[in-house]
Amino acid sequence: MLSWLPEPTVLLAGLLLALVQFLAALPWLYAIDPKGFRATAASPGAAASVGAGLLAAGVGLAFFMGYKNDPVTLTWYGRYVYGKILHLQLIIDLFLLMPHLLTAVWPKGGAVAFAAYREACRQPLFWLVVAGSAAAMALSVSVPYFTFGDDYKMMKQIGFDIVMLAAVLFGVLAASMSISEEIEGRTAVTLMSKPVSRRQFLVGKYLGILMACLVMTLLLGWVLNTALRATREYDPINNAADPTDLVAKPVDKVVDPMTFQAQRAVVPVFEKPVPSAPGKAVGRGCGLWFSDTVAHSFGLMLGFGQVMILVAVASALATRLSFVVNLVLCLLLFFLGHLAPVLVRVTEGGGGTAVGLVGFLGKLFDVLLPALEFYNMGPAIIRETPLDLWRFAGYVVTVFGYSVLYTSIALVVGLLLFEDRDLA
Repeated sequence: MLSWLPEPTVLLAGLLLALVQFLAALPWLYAIDPKGFRATAASPGAAASVGAGLLAAGVGLAFFMGYKNDPVTLTWYGRYVYGKILHLQLIIDLFLLMPHLLTAVWPKGGAVAFAAYREACRQPLFWLVVAGSAAAMALSVSVPYFTFGDDYKMMKQIGFDIVMLAAVLFGVLAASMSISEEIEGRTAVTLMSKPVSRRQFLVGKYLGILMACLVMTLLLGWVLNTALRATREYDPINNAADPTDLVAKPVDKVVDPMTFQAQRAVVPVFEKPVPSAPGKAVGRGCGLWFSDTVAHSFGLMLGFGQVMILVAVASALATRLSFVVNLVLCLLLFFLGHLAPVLVRVTEGGGGTAVGLVGFLGKLFDVLLPALEFYNMGPAIIRETPLDLWRFAGYVVTVFGYSVLYTSIALVVGLLLFEDRDLA
């Protein structure tokens, strides 16, 4: 009589999946209408309404899983629908909660950072850069690279470069304009009378703009996930199965050893807690999406290290220099930071006065300027031998620590320049 009803374990899986999405949606639901959210939460029937909504969503997911009842199809939906939506919701949560957490830890400087963060995210330039970069990654899916089967690797390296360059471009422009305009327009004088110290002003401005760059990096990383998956589906050559893939067969076809290693660690975290075979298939698909995210996060972290350094330098120089001069110097720093190690290697063992002079300048730049060649993902992507994901993670953490050190030095220099600046 009731054979059309889903099994209790499938219903429990649907309720669990619905609850996770609901919890991830709470921060942005509050941000849309704080007063309405608080009024609804305080009302007597709030718990019953939420429970009824979760029950309806869980039952709906249970019926959907029972209707499909195919592990391959359910894994696909778990990956490209449930996982993608959950990932985007978590990015939005970070977008909303990050400035509030900073303000709670560091009230005065956090208030400056919050204002700079809100101003940066409201700029049309922010969303123009995001949209342009996303369009470039979407276009790169269909562009032939003529690499004889390595188009996926080439597209992956280009995708990481697009994400990094977009965040660097916006961060340097925002820091150069925001700080110099505050100082030249005498708005900084008003802030200093709050009282806000010069240290809190400069570091707060830097952190606010850096948080906006982090949000941009994460949003474009979400787009990059989609673009890389589409690349494998668009070109059959790049969708060849890996015989060592014991986790994802036959649903996922992996050509990237780093992604495969991330799958072995991440997929069980999402798959095991969900009851029933259909629920585990959806959880497995969600785990596959987040395993891509984990594998790609190391490349995004390397790119964000460059963003930290260049935005710190732009913030320091903005205390003394105009927008145009600051932008040119940051551009030179970017190119020389990548070029200096190449000059050192090329001129080693060379003869002649000109070669010696170039070698001396290369060594000088290599010592004084940030070693940006450490942030290149190319050697990790374009290689013949497999790369151990967790050893590479140790390398990424080390390089990121170098970014924090160089950023701190740049901000200290900026504070020294700012202390003697007349704001009256």
